[in-house]
Amino acid sequence: MQSGSRLGSDHIRDETTLAVRDLWVTYQARRGAVKAVRGVSFDIRLGETIAFIGESGCGKTTLGLALIRLLPKTATIARGGVTYARNGVDADVLAMDPNALREFRWKECAMIFQGAQNAFNPVLRIRDQVWDTARAHGESDSQRIRTRMLELFRLVSLDPERAMNAYPHELSGGMRQRVLLALGLLLDPQLIILDEPTTALDILTQRSVIEVLRNLRQQLDFSLILISHDLSLAAELTDRVGTMYAGALVEVADVMDTYYRPYHPYTIGLIRAVPTLSGARRDLISIPGSPPDLIEPPTGCSFHPRCPYATAPCDKAQPGLETVGLNHQVACWNWQTVIADQGARLATEAARRD
Repeated sequence: MQSGSRLGSDHIRDETTLAVRDLWVTYQARRGAVKAVRGVSFDIRLGETIAFIGESGCGKTTLGLALIRLLPKTATIARGGVTYARNGVDADVLAMDPNALREFRWKECAMIFQGAQNAFNPVLRIRDQVWDTARAHGESDSQRIRTRMLELFRLVSLDPERAMNAYPHELSGGMRQRVLLALGLLLDPQLIILDEPTTALDILTQRSVIEVLRNLRQQLDFSLILISHDLSLAAELTDRVGTMYAGALVEVADVMDTYYRPYHPYTIGLIRAVPTLSGARRDLISIPGSPPDLIEPPTGCSFHPRCPYATAPCDKAQPGLETVGLNHQVACWNWQTVIADQGARLATEAARRD
């Protein structure tokens, strides 16, 4: 993680823009209900960025889709609450009628999906797709929309006229991703949800997209939810990180604590499985076993069959998120043992280097 890569806490205000409480999402399958999101609760404040990380299938994308009620027909929000606030007015997202939901989805909260190559109509120019989006949300001033879009294209480091008049196939993957970012900001939403924004991009294009996202946050000051399995991307762009496993949040902490002082064995496993480009050489250690069956998840803590710290209570009761430090929560029966073990390991490594 690069020092000084994020904006710092001074851009975050105390007001909560989105509050999620005990959210459960299930998919109906032939064998039974797939419990894709299980009891997730979190807040995101104005100007804040939170990342959700974890293995594929842990529920990250389902969570993002649930927040804007864009789940497929096989999915059901079994219970929970999603409250959005702007200018002191709270709105229950799960109770919105179709008209209110359409208004919310682009003007208040925009979700930018992975795979920009699949997000555009291949036979329409970008300008026509911009106008279709604006018109679908009640905008009628075509000149104002054009001016706004040209400004956003400049912010994402594109040639505005070229991007506006191009067909999607005439743009590179990185350019299409930046067009999609600009389009998501067209109606000035307060909250952006990014689902794997750098997937399928080469390393140089990823760096370009990261710089664009950082600049956009500085200039437009929106809140951001980042869904990613790329730990380095989360480290560079976010203020807090939520680690998801088997549909549940198992750790939520400031980004520095997540990467340098993780308390949950699963978070530790994710970090130790990622190669570093600087610092001392170390062996990569994969997490043993496989993710659990979410139709019939293990009893107790879902991670206990793969956890090196598992003890008697772990297979009997699911731990809830417990506050263990400033802005740090963890769902683990043995987090104190984990801390002691990590401290001893770091001390041993330091002694070896000396």
